[in-house]
Amino acid sequence: SKLTSLGQLEMTWRSRVHYHPLLVRVLHKSRLRYYGKPEKKMDMPYQAYFEVADGSGMMSMVLWNSLCPEWYNSMKVGTVLLLEQYAVKTSYPFKTKPTPGDSQMKRFATIEISLNVRDPPTKITIIPEEIVKPEWGLPEVKYRFITRSELDGLPNNHSCDVIGLVTFVGRAERARKKEHGEDFWLYRWAHAVDGTSDQPFILELFATSQPEVFEHIHPMTYLVCTQMRVVRDLTENPSSTIYLTTSNESQVFITGWHRGQPYTKDTKVRNFIQWTKTQNEDDQMEKAVIGGYYPFPRPPNNFLKY
Repeated sequence: SKLTSLGQLEMTWRSRVHYHPLLVRVLHKSRLRYYGKPEKKMDMPYQAYFEVADGSGMMSMVLWNSLCPEWYNSMKVGTVLLLEQYAVKTSYPFKTKPTPGDSQMKRFATIEISLNVRDPPTKITIIPEEIVKPEWGLPEVKYRFITRSELDGLPNNHSCDVIGLVTFVGRAERARKKEHGEDFWLYRWAHAVDGTSDQPFILELFATSQPEVFEHIHPMTYLVCTQMRVVRDLTENPSSTIYLTTSNESQVFITGWHRGQPYTKDTKVRNFIQWTKTQNEDDQMEKAVIGGYYPFPRPPNNFLKY
């Protein structure tokens, strides 16, 4: 009875010290960020962003420090949360923003919800999906799935979700985050087909905060990648160098992890499952490749261009 909404929170937050509880659904989830520095003595310098929504719109929520190892894995896309004793702060202007599946949804961008161990100690409750009531007005998770045949028509940096059958997965590779720094990004290339085109999706998969999935991508698994970004090389032949790369809010799922995920209701996902039932497993296995060095985008044909 004492709940507030995100819309009311944005209008009244400056005039309050204590806020009424919030009931929200997680729509997007960022990778876990480690911001520790040798000179700063912090026990658990972790942070993660979530985009949460109720009937009034969507807002960012930040999970801090020791709450991250405790709650990060439990807060999945689709999870319903009851939040009490949280803090409200003005939004951090430089953070990445996911593309909402529902383009009509109102976005409250001026403030964000901050969940801390103290000042004040936040109380988080996960509400099981089976007791979530329709009258609470919580939005459903919506996706932007595309097929491989639709990809060629999409612009650079377009955000989308994909599902496909893995036919190739490369070894894990590293790239420096900064030219002379000691931190690395870990990534691997994968190909996935969905039956709508002769060409596969070419996927550049950076290690998200899901090592148990990233390390076990292999041919013949059903791969779902959300919040992917289209990358086009507009200088050379545009169609030959189109691929998808993960963003800060990407989630990756393989066979064994799909049960209960909100995307299982999506029409394009169901169409893909129907297509896989028409395929001969041995035929696909013959085309499958694993490991090896995969230079992409391809270097030019002669050294002068290179």
